[in-house]
Amino acid sequence: MNKRMRAIVGSISAMVIACSSTLAAAEDSYWQCVPFARLLSGIQIFGDAHTWWRQAVGHYPTGFTPKAGAVLCFKPTGRMRLGHVAVVSQVLTDRIIQITHANWSIIEGTRGQVEQNVTVIDVSPSGDWSEVKVWYDPTRGLGSTTYPTYGFIYQDDSASRFAVAQDVAVRMAQNAANEAVAAVRPGSSPLQMLGQVADSTDRIAALIQMATGQTPADPKR
Repeated sequence: MNKRMRAIVGSISAMVIACSSTLAAAEDSYWQCVPFARLLSGIQIFGDAHTWWRQAVGHYPTGFTPKAGAVLCFKPTGRMRLGHVAVVSQVLTDRIIQITHANWSIIEGTRGQVEQNVTVIDVSPSGDWSEVKVWYDPTRGLGSTTYPTYGFIYQDDSASRFAVAQDVAVRMAQNAANEAVAAVRPGSSPLQMLGQVADSTDRIAALIQMATGQTPADPKR
């Protein structure tokens, strides 16, 4: 292994240790969405969540297609006046993703909690992720609220390298504290969750139909 490679491996290892320690302790801390998204994604934007989209211009690529590691930037609303940011954990379909974020659900009576692999569905008419529904733990479902978003802020090369380390860290944290950290409920498996909320041979399509209020063409009875 040459000197450069050892340096890269050393840097990644250090980030894994730092991220793992921070995320494992997250369940005992009060997290705001902004510092948590910045830590997890490596995207170095500061300030209120609703300013991230504007700040990203000229510094980070942006768009309307979900990618793992990207930050989904929510617009401010009446009940969420500062907006919200969340990191994409994985893309399940072109209209269903999972995110990891902080300070969204009230869990066990407290805010500032970290939730991993939370389901988000695109319910925009054009399929451009401008309107979404987000899993809310207290109701154990997606609910009826639709949230407007700006789009996705993508990682640059340095953030992508950081994401390699944080992805390992997240997996370690999930394995070590799967029950302690409030993740997607009921069950951490996307397929298990889809199986519970939709009784259909095409469960993903049924979930989208439920979220958008559409009536399945051939409903199961």
